[in-house]
Amino acid sequence: MNEAVLPDLDQPTQTTEQAANVPMLSVVVPTFNERDNVGVLYGKLEATLKGIAWEVLFVDDNSPDGTSEVVRALAAQDARVRCVRRIGRRGLSGACIEGILASSAPFAAVMDADLQHDETQLPKMLALLESGEAELVVGSRYIAGGSAAGFNRRRAGASAFATEVAKRVLGVRIADPMSGFFMIRRDRFEQLAPELSTQGFKILLDIVATARGELRTVEIPFTFGSRLHGESKLDSMVALDFLGLVLAKFTHDTVSLRFLLFAMVGGTGLFVHLGTLFLGLQLFELPFAEAQALGAFVAMTSNFVLNNFLTYRDQRLKGLAILRGLLAFYLVCSVGLFANVGVAFSVYDQEPIWWLAGAAGALMGVVWNYAMSGLFVWRKR
Repeated sequence: MNEAVLPDLDQPTQTTEQAANVPMLSVVVPTFNERDNVGVLYGKLEATLKGIAWEVLFVDDNSPDGTSEVVRALAAQDARVRCVRRIGRRGLSGACIEGILASSAPFAAVMDADLQHDETQLPKMLALLESGEAELVVGSRYIAGGSAAGFNRRRAGASAFATEVAKRVLGVRIADPMSGFFMIRRDRFEQLAPELSTQGFKILLDIVATARGELRTVEIPFTFGSRLHGESKLDSMVALDFLGLVLAKFTHDTVSLRFLLFAMVGGTGLFVHLGTLFLGLQLFELPFAEAQALGAFVAMTSNFVLNNFLTYRDQRLKGLAILRGLLAFYLVCSVGLFANVGVAFSVYDQEPIWWLAGAAGALMGVVWNYAMSGLFVWRKR
């Protein structure tokens, strides 16, 4: 009987031609409605990375403007261009994580498609990683030689505030943890990936906070430019998203970012409930029972809208699915109310401290609503 001949794992199996085609650098670019920018960015990368084996992965969140079609047209002309089209998932952090994990190179860079990041810094960043001087290189706007000239006053203030919060609460030591322009060793990213959140916009802050100082990091200056085409993806809910990430990392991921956002939205629902109750009693002179029911109904509706817009933005319901989801959310929260009251009474019977019983009931209610919402309202398809 002939024995199977196993390959010698100590010997290289690639030909010289194959090895030459393996990229050294993967550039990951998350996109949403960036069809006018991706071609320009590709041209800039091609000019900047001459002499470097590279690839670019455009991770597109199913842009309605046809961004993915433009990328596929580029890919048909250049095999170094790849398109990862995500259906039913949204969010910059999740796109970056999927892109890096799908990359082929030992080093991965993340940059925006809006042409505000300076691609000419990529060779310098790669050299720092290849030399072993760093495992993470951050393009910084806030060190000598860097600039955030592309920011308006409001965004500049918000960025500075968020940076200060990250430094004080999470002990982050780099000058620009809010930067979206960085390069990392892929093997080190692989180690951190299971602990990273797929939500939100601040993937670099998540990486640095998760590494807890164990990632050799170098910052290099760059000038943050002005957007040429399209619109900024930042909206008024990003602040809440950021706060949720900070709290999650502060608790060492004891609770997830999504759960914290769900609970924070629930907190806003309390104020909505009380405000509606007050208006029902004082303005419309409703009986208390009716005003209380109205307050609960309005609060559940506002919670659903905010959760659909923020907490589950990567699984956002649209069209008729919104109505179906809203009805399911009403049902889930109604059962959660019984769970809340039941636990509160049980705790109060054993230890008659009103605030302890109330807190226990509220916690049970939010845990129930969160778990059941994930199963029946925003379930992944």
